[in-house]
Amino acid sequence: MIDEKSAALLKALNNPRVEALVDAYVQLCAPAKVVVIDDSPEAVRHIREIAIESGEEHPLAMKGHTYHFDGPKDQARDKEHTRILLSKPIDFGFQTETLDRSEGISEIKDLMRNIMRDKTMYVRFFCLGPTNSEFAIKALQLTDSAYVAHSEDLLYRRGYEEFKRSSSPEDFFFFVHSAGELENGVVKNIDKRRIYIDLDEESVFTINNQYAGNSVGLKKLAFRLAIARAHKAGWLAEHMFLLGVNGPNARKSYFAGAFPSACGKTSTAMIPGQNMVGDDIIYAKKRDGVIYAVNVEKGVFGIIENVNAEDDPAIFKALTSEGEIIFSNVLISKDKVPYWLGSQVEPPAEGGLHYTGYWKPGDLDANAKPIPVSHKNARYTVGMESLPNTDPMLHSPEGVPLSAIVYGGRDSDTSVPVLEAFSWEHGVLLGACVESETTAATLGKEGVRVHNPFANLDFITLPLAKYVQNHLDFAKDLHQIPKVFVTNYFLKNEAGKFTNHKLDKKIWILWAEGRVHGDYDAIETSVGFIPKHEDLKKLFLEHLNKDYSLKDYETQFKIRSDKYLQKWQRMQKAFADIAMPKAFRDELNAQLSRLT
Repeated sequence: MIDEKSAALLKALNNPRVEALVDAYVQLCAPAKVVVIDDSPEAVRHIREIAIESGEEHPLAMKGHTYHFDGPKDQARDKEHTRILLSKPIDFGFQTETLDRSEGISEIKDLMRNIMRDKTMYVRFFCLGPTNSEFAIKALQLTDSAYVAHSEDLLYRRGYEEFKRSSSPEDFFFFVHSAGELENGVVKNIDKRRIYIDLDEESVFTINNQYAGNSVGLKKLAFRLAIARAHKAGWLAEHMFLLGVNGPNARKSYFAGAFPSACGKTSTAMIPGQNMVGDDIIYAKKRDGVIYAVNVEKGVFGIIENVNAEDDPAIFKALTSEGEIIFSNVLISKDKVPYWLGSQVEPPAEGGLHYTGYWKPGDLDANAKPIPVSHKNARYTVGMESLPNTDPMLHSPEGVPLSAIVYGGRDSDTSVPVLEAFSWEHGVLLGACVESETTAATLGKEGVRVHNPFANLDFITLPLAKYVQNHLDFAKDLHQIPKVFVTNYFLKNEAGKFTNHKLDKKIWILWAEGRVHGDYDAIETSVGFIPKHEDLKKLFLEHLNKDYSLKDYETQFKIRSDKYLQKWQRMQKAFADIAMPKAFRDELNAQLSRLT
């Protein structure tokens, strides 16, 4: 099954655990062929070629661009069939899907038996975080999908050489993926889709799926493993972007930010004129009294809906320029050009290829509703080297010093566009009490207000009280404590229209950067510090060439005390049965008292 070159690459690692795992899963999954991929450009290019030859991807007109379709029932993260495997029960303090470890391992191995028959198993090596760094975690991936392997090449740093030079050869995360049996190029056995996360062995098993949020184990599945590891070792793994904010006089301040899916996280990381270090997951550690953070990834798996030249110029330019990009679940015209929702580019009248089949304008679904030009959770996968605003510190082994943390969410009727927490402890409260209205990024009904602590609830793998306590403790022994801010880009007026333009987020972030350095005074309210109108007016004029009226300011920044009080009463109820830390309870009670 394995050729001489691949066998030699495995042997050169001198890593008995790697060899044992590969051998065990070759026997279990029974692939027709095993190919080991190292870090060489030739090997990586070969994976992309195989993805196209196999039909998992197809070339587009623009050089370097390809497209991929997932099946109609494989379009978002599958929470229902994602399980954390536990050897003993844990009271998380919130609802999460778990399974007895022995039962889960037995089931998944039964389902994986011969699952790669007549396929090739690709053996891949990656690094989570910069290589040669205290942040780095090695990752071994086995998959029968060249699309998954190609996606990981765009998203993660290659790790074969990291495995070779490692002083701890047995310390790595392990992932097995199989798309399973395919029918017309998409997964056939959706009912047997399983995504199991084994905390004991720091392993992930994910089968009968293609959508990258389920199949690319190194993304949110590895993130769950990292959270568990981080909180044992006294550091943090967070669902956050990492952004270099450019202030006056060539000053740069690094911000991290946590937003639920489809709430503007990636577009905040790509605000024009700023520098993106990452858009999704960070590792953060303390050094010399300062918090340093790195981007776990080196690419972006982003939601493409509403990416257009006006609202997201940096992303749109990358998506319409030559370079290696995978589009998924968008419309493909006969000229091999991608179209998507909110691009402000009209799709062709004759329609084109669609993840549901052939599509043309006016097509209706089984419920007589219009079928959109692309799925609302359609994506693009791109390496950050292709983006014009990538920060030069992307691969820094030391990481970047954090000046601020931002929490955001989708809130149509309560939260102001930006406010500053009173303290680190108040900021932890605000992070723990993130709420957001649901979107198409996860399976289920849209528009439901959901409590999502730290925009991370789907991924937390330890009790919530312990998670919050670790955040409270993280500021100890720091001589540079980051400020904490909350943003909301989705406030609507009485007519149901957004009060913010998509580019206004640049002003909220620039004001926050100024607050970090004491450039602006602020108004103290019951919920935090808010900007003064005159400071925002200057920022709007200087950076967006817009007049920011007092009327707009009053609409956006009035404190809707009744709505805020309802929110904090919801939070009091949400935490009522959880043994939260005293400092957290004190902050929650103080917040309610101020509003009352």
